[in-house]
Amino acid sequence: MKTLLSIFCLSRPTTCANTKCLFLLMSPYRSSDGVCTAGTVVVSRLKMGEMEEVDVDHITTDIPSQKVKQQSDQAKQESPCSRCLVCSNARIRNPVCKVYRFQTVDSKWMLVREQMEECTLSFSIPKQLLSLYIQEDMSRVQDLRELGDLSPHWDNLRKEVMTRYGETISSYQETLAELDKVTGRSFKPSCCKAQKSLEFIPINLHTQRMRVTCPRKTDACYDIVTVGAPAAHFQGFKCGGLQRLLSRYEGEKKSTAYQCIYYSPEHTAKAQEVLSTMSLLQPLITSLADQLLQAAQERSSTGLRDALKSLSDKTENLVHTLKDELVKSALLALHAAQPGYVSKNQKQTAVQGGESVSFPLKHQDSIPHHKEYDEEEWDRAWANVAKCLTCVIAMVDKLLEDDNSKQEPVPEQQLADVITSHNLGEWREQLCPPVTRLKECVMEVVEKAKKAMTFVLLQEAACSIPQGFLLQQRRDVVFSQALAALACGFIMKLYAGIQDKGFLRQLHLVGMVAQFESLLSTYSEEIGMLEDMETGISDLQRVMFKITEAKTDDLDHFTVEVPLPRLFFQNLPEEIKEGKPLRVFPVLFNVGINEQQTIAERFGDISLQERINQKNFEILEAYYKSLSEKVPLECLPCFQTQTDIKELLETLGQNVITKKRKNVEILWIAGTICRRLNGIRFTSCKSAKDRTSMSVTLEQCALLRDEHQLNKDFFIRALDCMRSRLTQGEIGQWEDPEAGAVTDNKPASRHFYPIALLLVSSHLLVVWLILSLVFLLAKYQ
Repeated sequence: MKTLLSIFCLSRPTTCANTKCLFLLMSPYRSSDGVCTAGTVVVSRLKMGEMEEVDVDHITTDIPSQKVKQQSDQAKQESPCSRCLVCSNARIRNPVCKVYRFQTVDSKWMLVREQMEECTLSFSIPKQLLSLYIQEDMSRVQDLRELGDLSPHWDNLRKEVMTRYGETISSYQETLAELDKVTGRSFKPSCCKAQKSLEFIPINLHTQRMRVTCPRKTDACYDIVTVGAPAAHFQGFKCGGLQRLLSRYEGEKKSTAYQCIYYSPEHTAKAQEVLSTMSLLQPLITSLADQLLQAAQERSSTGLRDALKSLSDKTENLVHTLKDELVKSALLALHAAQPGYVSKNQKQTAVQGGESVSFPLKHQDSIPHHKEYDEEEWDRAWANVAKCLTCVIAMVDKLLEDDNSKQEPVPEQQLADVITSHNLGEWREQLCPPVTRLKECVMEVVEKAKKAMTFVLLQEAACSIPQGFLLQQRRDVVFSQALAALACGFIMKLYAGIQDKGFLRQLHLVGMVAQFESLLSTYSEEIGMLEDMETGISDLQRVMFKITEAKTDDLDHFTVEVPLPRLFFQNLPEEIKEGKPLRVFPVLFNVGINEQQTIAERFGDISLQERINQKNFEILEAYYKSLSEKVPLECLPCFQTQTDIKELLETLGQNVITKKRKNVEILWIAGTICRRLNGIRFTSCKSAKDRTSMSVTLEQCALLRDEHQLNKDFFIRALDCMRSRLTQGEIGQWEDPEAGAVTDNKPASRHFYPIALLLVSSHLLVVWLILSLVFLLAKYQ
């Protein structure tokens, strides 16, 4: 178990498929004491696409997002939407705003405010995660040392594994030191995606909010998080991405694990789960046992019953965990790896010339069972824990029964004599021996089980050298990028729905869906990116959030929870205020849309995309089923489009299995379902620039048309305006959101093909010359 000030983690996603982990995350908050204010912007005589007067420096300057001119004191009245912006301002920097005026179908006018911000979590979450990884690996090294004496063979393997862990720790410490040197910047531009020191940072993580003010409808806000595909861009994709590499790795590991015991990925994941459970339950049981003794000291019957119930539940959970067959078999294997162990086979080794002949160690396909070791010893060990708990329960029942019999009606003088005749510490004295014995038994079995599970993980690590460690680092990189994006979206959605009782009920009863829209092609290196992204998004299933009331106004303060200002925290449901972990259900849908996808669909293989869409459709369908069983559908947001969610799911399922080129209906329907389910929307491509911006602007205009009655004559005009990089005819005012004018370094045209290939045929050369001439004439004309 690893504990940091910022993140509490049971275990991190590893090369094993079924690892479970819990993250409790937070980010700083901005108090609502009037220091930072935001209000409704009143706009009159506004030109199409006019920029608001906001000072913007995308890289070096931290400028509050409230530098918007307000034209009257009435504009300072806060709406629910603006209050959300106030509270989330600590997480955004350098806003870029545009405001439009569009005509509706009834000749009215709507105002649309589009705002893009950088997210400070781009760096803070990966830095916390790196610190967690370092601490976790240091703990694993310490656990390996505590295995005790091992035979030369196993000791050499242990040393080699510890050396690999040391290299990983050193690499992560170096990366963390480099990140600590970064100042001013709050996001990673795409030109830095292959930079080693920034590989844990997501690419172009931004929030995009569109706020619509209509004459006949209350204000509405639509949020999208845009981020580059979570992938190991620095490591490259020459051999594919995580999905392919992990599949290949498992096969190779089993065939080359001749020097150690092979444990399946399920066994390794189970070992990590057992370690995590024990690391949580053992200190909890000790604490509850102390509470029981304290209640006995105070002769509190109610406190005694409550503490005993909690102690019984946690101890029974621990016993259930320890009864797993893997723990028993691993203890036997660890015993066999200790110095001086002689198996029956070795005892029967032929003796020739007075010297024993030993046989080489062979790869074992299953977990060994050594009859020379008393296999019932472990069963007796965990059974003793249950017996000690029974003794504690019996003693508490006896004390409470005696106390009830002494509380029968008696004269006042006799009652006083009874009270004075009993020492207040009598209960504690009687209860202390069985409770102490329980704590000792728990400590004993936890130490044994911990060594056994560490030995299992030693096998996994030894069999995976060096490829497994490299894959783990790749997975850490991808997960870090995905987690930063998820944390950004979660907090943004939380603040947006903080006053929505239905949303809060949905949040703690079921959880929140997080829909990732990917526009990557299934061709060339983007296949590897998609394989990385699939694994990273899947690992987010093991992430949970916890909310508590903020204890400080320090904007840079981090704790293990997501803090909310008192004003908002008090309105939360009791389950959330009590710290119930909040689940997210990440789903990924991918449809390639560029020219490379055309090549892939005609000449390549798109099975990866088909499998991802089918798998995640099933996850989304299961989420809706769970939601409809626990939360009234009336709690979900209302939209103008009356299509039933169930009908939308059926349409999505049909599109997923339909063989259709560039079926963007999948993305559109999935996005619609996500909004109807109160979910978080993410849009990604390689760098979250061209394809992502095209998708986001199309979605925004479609929302204006479907939900706010945008005049059809204004649709194309609105789309062109949102996609324009120019403002009021001035070049560079609405530039690429990255540092500098990156696009300035790109070639003006891409029609000049390699002449060496064209020279193969004179006909191709002539065609190329004609096309190039036509292109240039059209451009300059």
